[in-house]
Amino acid sequence: MSESSSYLTTTADAYDSVAVRYAALVKDGLAGQSPLDRSFVAAFADLVRAAGSAPVADLGCGPGYLSAFLRGSGLEVFGVDLSPALIDIARRTYPHLRFDVGSMDALEAADGELGGVVSWYSLIHTQPEQLPVYLAEFRRVLAPGGHALLGFFESEGDPVTPFDHKVATAYRWPIAALAELADGAGFAEVGRMLREPGDGERFRRGHLLLRAR
Repeated sequence: MSESSSYLTTTADAYDSVAVRYAALVKDGLAGQSPLDRSFVAAFADLVRAAGSAPVADLGCGPGYLSAFLRGSGLEVFGVDLSPALIDIARRTYPHLRFDVGSMDALEAADGELGGVVSWYSLIHTQPEQLPVYLAEFRRVLAPGGHALLGFFESEGDPVTPFDHKVATAYRWPIAALAELADGAGFAEVGRMLREPGDGERFRRGHLLLRAR
């Protein structure tokens, strides 16, 4: 097993072990998050919907609340997650939606098949040296003009910084560095947002809205 495959297995096992507790923690979905965060997701949904009817992949979908929000916004959506336990919860909670066990770096989608991809605080667990591989896969499955939305913890001017995430090793990224990697993978930046930590939050939040060139 490669180091990357071993890391993915470790991350999946970690989320499997806390799946029920994690799903309960995020049971309020986007309603429990900042209005600024919700506004960026809504903007992504508006842009994808305006571009046509191509499906959207919610990558690292967890228990599926973001997939459900996007479906309620009028998009055809499916979710992908490493954790079989979280996928089971998503399928039970939202039986009308499709959820698959899989990795964000090897998607079962044809080149240019999708109108949008979302990685909402799921790329945080990607080893920094592997991140270009993931962004290249996002670009591969997106049609030209398709949109990607990245949500992550921002490093506040520091280099890429690991931190003690409660489930699995995670990383904070400088927003400028992440935008530069996305540009190299074939994305044009549409917009970015930084917000300060809210009550009970430790880190600044970063959001990037991208368009496939």
